[in-house]
This record gives sequence, C-alpha cells and structure tokens, in this order.
Amino acid sequence: GGGAHGEGSESEAVRALLERVASGTLAPADAAETLGGLENARVSRADDRAAAAAPNGVQVLEDFARLDTAREARTGFPEVVWGPGKTARQIAQISLALAERSGLAVTTRVDAGMHASVLEELGEGDAALAGGVDIEYDAAARMLLVRCGPADSGGKDTPDRAAILGRAVVLSAGTADTPVAAECARMLELCGAETRYISDCGVAGLHRVLGELETIRAADVLVCVAGMDCALPSVVAGLVEAPVVAVPTSVGYGAAFGGAAALLSALNACAPGVSVVNIDNGYGGAMVAAKMLRRATDIA
Repeated sequence: GGGAHGEGSESEAVRALLERVASGTLAPADAAETLGGLENARVSRADDRAAAAAPNGVQVLEDFARLDTAREARTGFPEVVWGPGKTARQIAQISLALAERSGLAVTTRVDAGMHASVLEELGEGDAALAGGVDIEYDAAARMLLVRCGPADSGGKDTPDRAAILGRAVVLSAGTADTPVAAECARMLELCGAETRYISDCGVAGLHRVLGELETIRAADVLVCVAGMDCALPSVVAGLVEAPVVAVPTSVGYGAAFGGAAALLSALNACAPGVSVVNIDNGYGGAMVAAKMLRRATDIA
C-alpha cells in the first residue's frame, strides 16, 4: 500500500543523501537538515494513519480490544492496561498501539512470566530498539512500560509527562504492602508528580511515622497503603493539612477477610480528609492523587 511505498522511498532518499556526502557533493550539515525534513514527514504520515485508524476515538484491534484513544484528551491521562486475563499477544498488540499514539503504554499486574512472554511477542533486544520501541519492566510495581520513540534519557525516575504536578508521598504500613505501594508510587511518577516513597511505617511503631513528619507535612497529597487494621491513613490524616488517599490491601490474617476489614476501617476513618479506593488498587489511588494535584495546579 501507500505506507510501504512511502517507507521505501524514504530509504532510497536516505541512501542517496549518504552517497552524496560520501562523494563530497553534499555538505554533512545540509544532509542533516534534509534528514530532519524526512523525519518530520514520517511523523506526519504516522499521525495521519493514527487518526484514520481511530476516527471516533476508538481503535479496534481485531476482535479483542477497542482502545479508548481519546481518554487523555478527556481526562488528562491516557488509558492504562489491566494485565490479568489477557494473553501475551494481546498485551503486546495493545501496548504497541497505545504507545504509537501517546508515546507510552502502561500495563499493570504483569508478573515475570508474562513479561518474558510479552518480550517474545514484541521482539526483545536490538530489533525492538532499532524499531524505536523501548521496553521496561518494573518488577516491584509489576508494571510493563512500552515506549515508542527515543528512550527516556532521564531513566526510570524521570516522569514521562512534561509537567510536575506537585509533591506526593506514598507510605506503606508494612513491607508486605510493597507491591501495591510500588504500583501507586510509579504511577504517580508517570503522571508527573514529584514522588517520595516511604515503606514499612505502620502504626504498630508510631515513631516510624513521626520520624518522617517533616517529609509528610511537605507533601501536597499523601497515599497511605495498609492492610490489617488499616489505621495508617487515619493517623496520617490527623497530622497533615494535605488530602490523604487510603489504599487498603489484602494483607492480614483470617479475619482480615482478604482486605475487607482494611477497607471498612479506612471508610470509617475518624480523621477528616481521607478518600478511599478499592482493595489493592495502587493504580486507582495514584490516579485519585494525581487528579487532585492536577486540579490544584490548574487553580494555582
């Protein structure tokens, strides 16, 4: 089709430029300027193809996915993929489609085995990188990140969004809460928040929370991730002016009922200013906090 013809013509043009530089009939600076024009044209064609593929804000992938390509325009943040229940091929195709449109695709709850399978589908190593695809697996957060275009030179801790929304602090009550808390912290970073993660500071040792009081009070929003009695959000909310988001987890013994006890405890927080998301929903907690930060930034 036309796309393949365009790519072939582009390759021929690049080859001709290199031959002219090698023969001395074209200055390297002039060749670089021409290459820049070719790249701009390529990006423009890609944008046109993307718009044609999703004219109504929906991009259909075979018979298994209808991608919400207009979500970022509506809500400020692009669609994020829930990993469980999907095959490696489905995750790979969805990730590439989303990354081609917004530059980044995030899939949550990806274990090491699924990560390896998705890499096989995407094409790990030099071939993927040569195609402009950068693949990162955050094992602690159980997140797969696929980027299209130049790799993020700032590395893992550099937000993928341009604007810094504000300061967020994520606290986990115990080490067992780490997978949920890490998911929350990484998502906040990706949303553009300056994020600090403080682990293992549950109320069984209250001095651990009080020892971080200066950092906690400097935050614009806090996310408390806790299982068992989920007392941490209420304690923190009683110490700070900023809003607190509670993420109850399924950590706990029998009567924790898979996190139901923590959820009910968070919903009954005595201290005012606590919002609550679903059990183990680190991503959801991050998005509530990010939207608070974005609105505060817009108002300011």
